[in-house]
Amino acid sequence: MAGDQNPRPTGGPDDVPPGAGQGWTALSYLIGGMLVWGFIGWLVDQWLDTGGIATGIGVVLGMAGGIILVVRRLGTPT
Repeated sequence: MAGDQNPRPTGGPDDVPPGAGQGWTALSYLIGGMLVWGFIGWLVDQWLDTGGIATGIGVVLGMAGGIILVVRRLGTPT
């Protein structure tokens, strides 16, 4: 009855797909940049009472900085 056995699949429920670490790294750079620079912009808004303009600028700068970090650290897309 050895022929009745099914081969065991190689991937288990705890296996992480290759490249998933790079995806999480890129996502954390983008979200982290938006949060940090958005918070700095919010602080500037509170200080200068600009009505949210500095927060928006901070979020945009954080996104741009996150994209630059992703490209520099993880390489250009191929």
